[in-house]
Amino acid sequence: MAVDVIMPQMGESIFEGTITKWLKKPGDKIDRDEPLFEISTDKVDAEIPSPAAGVLKEIKVAEGQTVPVQTVVGTIDAVGAAAATPAPSPAKPASAPSPKSEAPKPPAAPPPDAPPAPKAAAPVSAVPLSAPASERHGDGEKIRTSPLVRRIARENQIDLSQVPGTGAGGRVSKRDIMAVIEGGAAPAAAPSATPAPAAKSGPGAAPGTAFEAAVPRERMYFGHYEVQPMSIMRQRIAEHMVLSKRTSPHVYSIEEADVTALVSLRAKLKDKFEQETGTKLTYMPFFIRAAVEGLRAYPTVNSSVDGTNIILHKECNVGIAVALDWGLIVPVIKNAEEKNFLGLARTVNDLAERARNKKLKPEEVQESTFSITNPGIFGGLFGLPVINQPNVAILGIGAIEKRPVVIEDAIAIRSMVYLTLSYDHRVVDGAVAHQFMAHVKHTLQNWTEPIL
Repeated sequence: MAVDVIMPQMGESIFEGTITKWLKKPGDKIDRDEPLFEISTDKVDAEIPSPAAGVLKEIKVAEGQTVPVQTVVGTIDAVGAAAATPAPSPAKPASAPSPKSEAPKPPAAPPPDAPPAPKAAAPVSAVPLSAPASERHGDGEKIRTSPLVRRIARENQIDLSQVPGTGAGGRVSKRDIMAVIEGGAAPAAAPSATPAPAAKSGPGAAPGTAFEAAVPRERMYFGHYEVQPMSIMRQRIAEHMVLSKRTSPHVYSIEEADVTALVSLRAKLKDKFEQETGTKLTYMPFFIRAAVEGLRAYPTVNSSVDGTNIILHKECNVGIAVALDWGLIVPVIKNAEEKNFLGLARTVNDLAERARNKKLKPEEVQESTFSITNPGIFGGLFGLPVINQPNVAILGIGAIEKRPVVIEDAIAIRSMVYLTLSYDHRVVDGAVAHQFMAHVKHTLQNWTEPIL
């Protein structure tokens, strides 16, 4: 009996996925729920288990291809069927050659006298960059699309209500929006226009995106080099970082906290804590608790911006940046203000572990109201992180190091840590940022909450 393997829907707002790796090849035996392939969406990377035990008969969607959810990507001969013969691996489509087979030559740049078309040449109307892309048609019906497509529309000033959708039920897919963008970049649309200086950067990227060349490409390809295509996750990170820098005027504040008491407390109780709770005691729960107390005292730091409106979030949903071998992801601790110290410790350890094993659910990386990143675990003295949109601030934690400090006119050796706050100056003023940081510092230096 043949069993179809389908592209799963990893969340209500996710309508397509990219197969990044097949873990089995045609002819291989596989058990039910054994990892079969890996996918990447605009939210998470995940391993997808086999729906049945048997032999993988056919791979219908090659690695690197993006398909809508519910698409059949392969078939399995279930246990009890006739013995399957190994099927040859399907050849990849000619339109998607392996990166290794590409000649390491830069794409040809357009002639210097070839002017780019203005944005008005696109077959859809533009909307102000500060305004969100329309999410409803003229008749009031909601446009079916994904958060990724809506973000691309906002970045490129495109009204989604005028983009024809070719997906199921008229859904506007990434392919539809990219076709509009690429169509609007036709050089022939305005032959009399004066070319912009950036036109020499070469084709292949929509203006204003993370992939627009900052310098002529011939200045990048020289000497000995290797071309490595970005992974889906790296593309999403690039898009998100460029969007954040374009959206938020970043300002930075730095504090130094004396965490000698916390270091002594952790050293004293870490073994007992793990024995009694089954959870390792790290420094992160201390910093999360201090940040939450600061957010409750200064709610402006726990907000988002919608045009000329400030959305003050009542919940403290703290995103924790987790470094992966293949990128970065920010799982979210929902309602962190309601959790005790043990609850925070268990949640952050669980999310980090599942992030590294590709077990996160899409809803576990959404709806953050504030973020924390910890470059200190890699020895960084401090960092100035990029704000995780749509948050207005992110806290960076440096390495905890022993340093000489002056205490009551005497020099003492203390465990010190630098704390940095990157914040959106549209909403958060310097006074509020430093008051927030002072509150975080005070909580860390005067810790009173029991951890057991």
